[in-house]
Amino acid sequence: MEILRMEDRPDKGSPPANSWTIGASARECLRYAAYPILLLSAVWLFTSVLHFGWDRGRAVQFFLIGTIVYLAALERLIPHRTDWHPSGPELCWYTAYFGFTMAGAVFGKSVVTAVLAATPVTGPGLPLGAEVPLALLASSLAGYLAHRWAHSNRWLWRVHGIHHVPGKVNVANNGVNHLLDVAFKQGAVQLTLGFLGFSTDCLFAVALFTLVQGYFVHANVDVRLGPLHHVLATPEQHRLHHSADLAEAGHFGVDLSVWDRLFGSFTWRPDRRPAIVGVKDPATFPETGSILASLLHPVRRPPRTA
Repeated sequence: MEILRMEDRPDKGSPPANSWTIGASARECLRYAAYPILLLSAVWLFTSVLHFGWDRGRAVQFFLIGTIVYLAALERLIPHRTDWHPSGPELCWYTAYFGFTMAGAVFGKSVVTAVLAATPVTGPGLPLGAEVPLALLASSLAGYLAHRWAHSNRWLWRVHGIHHVPGKVNVANNGVNHLLDVAFKQGAVQLTLGFLGFSTDCLFAVALFTLVQGYFVHANVDVRLGPLHHVLATPEQHRLHHSADLAEAGHFGVDLSVWDRLFGSFTWRPDRRPAIVGVKDPATFPETGSILASLLHPVRRPPRTA
């Protein structure tokens, strides 16, 4: 397993190796514009789907691909760390895990659909402009609680910890997940929204925002968000979440940061970076490249401690 320290980070004053070269002023503009461009593209897609009646499933699929390509390009243009770029073998592993992530999402959604079909639900009856903020708060709280529980419960951690094994944080390894972990966390969020009875338009808006945030916070990009750090989850915060130092590894919210503030898991401050990312004890998990062992890890007997 590769362990990376901050002292190995290339000098930010020199042209970044293994990245695409653009002018200093263009890089600085892109650092500020990168996230607004991504968020506005989600808003454009949402309004276009409502106005033109496009197929929502297909629109989300294309938007997912576009988001990954956009962030992967940003990782080369304005990288946080050039040594966090995925290698060829890593990309192959990450692609396989991405398939398991999609399978977990489908499984979780099928369970939620079955539960909601047997449960009468009455919606809040609010206009869309009021529904969406409430749904964002509800979904982010459910996601925060499920995520935090996955770090504190011994069995859930054996499932979720697979996501934390890589010694890098980038957009490609956002998909390194156990399918049961995806089903659990997405199921918790979708059940919450389903029981609250939000409209399909509202759920579509939340899904697009969650997609944007989920990939954005994992992106290996050097961006500037200013005061938004105190409202939204950001890449700087999520790198700390992946820290092997548990004292700084808070930030369980991957869309909003308000719950981390409220529940005392907000550890970020300007220029604070993790020295090492990964799991605290790498020997307790299979390496990311051992895909079958990772899938079987939750059901295997943990090693005995002395």
